Amino acid sequence: MSSYLNLVLAGLFHASVLFLVSAGLQLIFGVQRILNLACGAIYALGAYSGVTVTQWALSHGWPPLLFPLVLIATGVVVGLIGVPLERLLRLISGRPESFQLLLTFALLLMLQESLRFGWGGYPQQLGDLSMAYGTLTMGEVAVPVYNLFVMAMALLMALGLGYFLSRTSAGKILRATAENRDTSAAMGINVSRVYMRVFTLGTMLGTVGGALVVPTAAASLEMGVELVVEAFAVVVIGGLGSMKGAAVGAVLVGLIRAAAIAFYPEAETLAIYAIVLAVLIWRPAGLFGKAAD
Repeated sequence: MSSYLNLVLAGLFHASVLFLVSAGLQLIFGVQRILNLACGAIYALGAYSGVTVTQWALSHGWPPLLFPLVLIATGVVVGLIGVPLERLLRLISGRPESFQLLLTFALLLMLQESLRFGWGGYPQQLGDLSMAYGTLTMGEVAVPVYNLFVMAMALLMALGLGYFLSRTSAGKILRATAENRDTSAAMGINVSRVYMRVFTLGTMLGTVGGALVVPTAAASLEMGVELVVEAFAVVVIGGLGSMKGAAVGAVLVGLIRAAAIAFYPEAETLAIYAIVLAVLIWRPAGLFGKAAD
């Protein structure tokens, strides 16, 4: 029983990080209708930056227990790269999805090579820093406290995004812009500013997710491409533009991945896409997506 609980906790930890990236992807698509494959490189940028800034902070005498705050702050600041990226990708808003995928995939490769230029081709890691808070033991189940922190943060982020989108005036403006850009503009809403803020927020979610994962996994050039595969599986399962779908899809993908790694590692990707295929056959729009008119 303890091995199954450890498996579930491992899956939920990965799902937490995956949700942050997928939520950003869903947010951007839901408002701007841009399929952003470059989210993988943005995630990797957050990871590399998190390693560098945390190493700098520790070398200057910062207490190791502050490293989660350093990682979050780094992810937020690095996420400001969304401002120039939005200016670039605004040019493809409204273009066919195939064109968007090709252009953002090219952007992914360009950013990946920029990471190679900045950090080299070797993985970067923080050692056993994730164990700075120790482990929580419940019978035969032991889980790092840091993992629980990341899971709690992802849950709070999901609840916060839900509240923001449904209860605040800014969230209602965002939803109105997503529903009808022209009508929103006619009512005096600065659509360009909404797009800029949405894209930057989505980018910050990705960079924070990348930064939070590095205490438990090395930052590498391949992590961005691997993340894109899983993030789009989440999007397909949950439904394009659905934040609830991002949460449910991330949990499903995280648990399926953990189970595959534990029982048959060679089938990790196959297991994920078997579920994607089943969902597409059963509900082509995804579990919480809306069918196209």
